[in-house]
Amino acid sequence: MQSAQDDRPPRVALLSAVLDLGYLAPAFREACPGIELRLGAELGALEEIDAAVCWFPPPGLLARMPKLKLVQSLAAGIDHLLADPQLPRGRPLCRIVDPGMAAGMTAYVSWAVVQHHRGMRAYVAGSAAGRWQEQEVVSPRRHRVGIAGLGTLGLACAEALAAIGYPVRGWSRSAKQALPAGVAGFHGEAQLDQFLSGCDTLVCLLPLTPQTQGFLDAALFAKLPRGAHLINVGRGDHLVEADLLAAFASGRLAAATLDAFSQEPLPPDHPFWGDPRILVTPHIATRTDHGVIAQQTLANLALLQKGERPLNLVDLERGY
Repeated sequence: MQSAQDDRPPRVALLSAVLDLGYLAPAFREACPGIELRLGAELGALEEIDAAVCWFPPPGLLARMPKLKLVQSLAAGIDHLLADPQLPRGRPLCRIVDPGMAAGMTAYVSWAVVQHHRGMRAYVAGSAAGRWQEQEVVSPRRHRVGIAGLGTLGLACAEALAAIGYPVRGWSRSAKQALPAGVAGFHGEAQLDQFLSGCDTLVCLLPLTPQTQGFLDAALFAKLPRGAHLINVGRGDHLVEADLLAAFASGRLAAATLDAFSQEPLPPDHPFWGDPRILVTPHIATRTDHGVIAQQTLANLALLQKGERPLNLVDLERGY
């Protein structure tokens, strides 16, 4: 792909204060052999950069790129960008939509529901100890699963869980049309309490916005059936950690499967480690394909250079 302005390859910066994004370089070079990548400290003249691919970029850095045409999140979420108080608001900001992510998330969420509902952690412990002991076998029809967030990933998870026999309900900010068979829909604040009352397992797949930060708190836990199971595969800041621990202490919640945390990696002295009611996984529920990141970034840059709307453009007022 060539720049429409000066017939040169694009200059793309890979920016992160927490990860080495060099792993993306082969995919970008395969998609555009002449590309000029800027990584880490080797950014060169900031005024030359056309696009920035970001995951928690250093605060204020994007604002110092005067000719930046595109800010591209390397994930479906953009909360890591909105955390920058100097984020340039006049530049197109796009998120990645990877069809393959739905399969990975569906596999993880289905596993998380089943491993709790069928008592698989007790079987793992029993196997390690050489102990033959049955857990109560409860039909999926008697374990209700609620999914908060009915975007692409939430709908895929809802459809898969309904297909294996779980009663599934979903909640979203606004009404969703044409839900998968076997999935009951709820929407808006007016229907949130009714939704929560029927969730033996609650799955959080909401986008992180100012409205959903701290969504998983004591007030919400109090509206779930006693002994419910929480799965958080959204963002760490959806969860009020102290409220989760208090919900365990009171018996309001029985278990949690957590894949996202406010601080990552989770500190070694964090109370979640070693708590038998909490299963921690290190933010691995699903991953965006490297090639998809490269292809969508380059496609968006090409569209913008032609004066056209890029793919998956974010509405900053809504936060997604």
